[in-house]
Amino acid sequence: MRLKTLHLTNSWHETSGGIATFYRALMDAANRRGHSIRLVVPGEDDRVEETGEFGRIYHVKAPRARFNSQYRMIYPRQFLPAGSSLQRILAAERPDLVEICDKYTLNYLGALLRRGLLRTLDFRPIVVGLSCERMDDNFRTYVGRIPFARRFCAAYMRWIYFPFFDHHIANSAYTAEELRAASQGQMVPRNIWIRPMGIDLRHLSPARRSREARRQLQQKCGGSDESVFLLYAGRLAPEKNLPLLFDLVMRLAKHAGRDYRLVVAGDGMERRRWEEFCQKHVPGRASFLGHIKKSDELADLTANADVFVHPNPHEPFGIAPLEAMASGLPLVAPDSGGVTSYATPENSWLARPDERSFASAVEAVLENEAERNRRVHNALQTAEQYRWETVAALFLDLYGELHGAAMTQSEMLPLPAFRSTPAEGLGLTWSRGVSRSAEKIFSLASTVFLRSRS
Repeated sequence: MRLKTLHLTNSWHETSGGIATFYRALMDAANRRGHSIRLVVPGEDDRVEETGEFGRIYHVKAPRARFNSQYRMIYPRQFLPAGSSLQRILAAERPDLVEICDKYTLNYLGALLRRGLLRTLDFRPIVVGLSCERMDDNFRTYVGRIPFARRFCAAYMRWIYFPFFDHHIANSAYTAEELRAASQGQMVPRNIWIRPMGIDLRHLSPARRSREARRQLQQKCGGSDESVFLLYAGRLAPEKNLPLLFDLVMRLAKHAGRDYRLVVAGDGMERRRWEEFCQKHVPGRASFLGHIKKSDELADLTANADVFVHPNPHEPFGIAPLEAMASGLPLVAPDSGGVTSYATPENSWLARPDERSFASAVEAVLENEAERNRRVHNALQTAEQYRWETVAALFLDLYGELHGAAMTQSEMLPLPAFRSTPAEGLGLTWSRGVSRSAEKIFSLASTVFLRSRS
């Protein structure tokens, strides 16, 4: 029997975003394998997009997200009532496995599916939670450092998010650490796997570096043959720790002897802010190119810059830095976060996330050609391991193994990164009471809502 999986996420943007890139690559792999795959994402209007023989994307009309209006968000009202858009999709598709990549609104659908509370659905899929970001990082970025924020996030992950799924997948060890904390002393047995993101190596290569492409870069961004071009590729959003990037440029412009110039490839809600900052503090030293749609154009840009700078110490994984490594571009990145899943002192320049340390790392890239060539060579070998063809296959294989184990009622599952640990002693009594209370409240609230809408 051919496996059918259905995936839901609110982290979807038509022009950029690592999660959107992941799902596009996953659908390509599923089409090659003959694996039926469906994706549900928020959109401006309701529409269906066919992606190959076995793939389909449902765009569900949804309002703009409160904290970042460039994104949209599917809320519970779009899956709780009978006849709602998501219930219609689920009833029509009848997936074997449902994967939810969201911690704030769609995760409640996972609990409803697990407990069979959606009366219009007469099947019970496997329910998987995919963690591609950390709640504590997002909370700190968009809500701020308020009292008890860390405790709130920990409690939410432990009691609301973690139990709602049959299994969990995280995109890096850094992201998984939040799940590990939530899994300690649990009433529910859960397995957690780590599966990385990947890159498309069809366009990325140091062979794209050429005199002509370098000349075009100079014409577009100014400078001369002696200029050093620092590249940042990614969204211009609060969670990317952009102050470090622009403080770095200001420091290098004032104190370094070279003509450093920043090239920004990407767009986002903070673009205007940083354009105005650069016009005031480092005029002529920064070029904002916006979102680059063509893969070849971005690959040429990456191969012909001098250093890739990634400022975010809380990056869940980071596809753009890995693409830089595949292009033969030296990488300067923080010594923390998901980037360290693949970036090491042997293939990149890791530094503390402050402007002084980053400036020293950038200058170290340029000072020693032999060391630079050694690390770039190692980086190319690292990037080769993260081809989308390989990475997407790991996800599809895991889905198949989870489904197979459920169908045969077998405990034989692939080895997880870690498992939840059971509560003991007083912790067991406390956890059992809280767990039962939370379950009753959730079931009662769901039933009352569903009856009120029927």
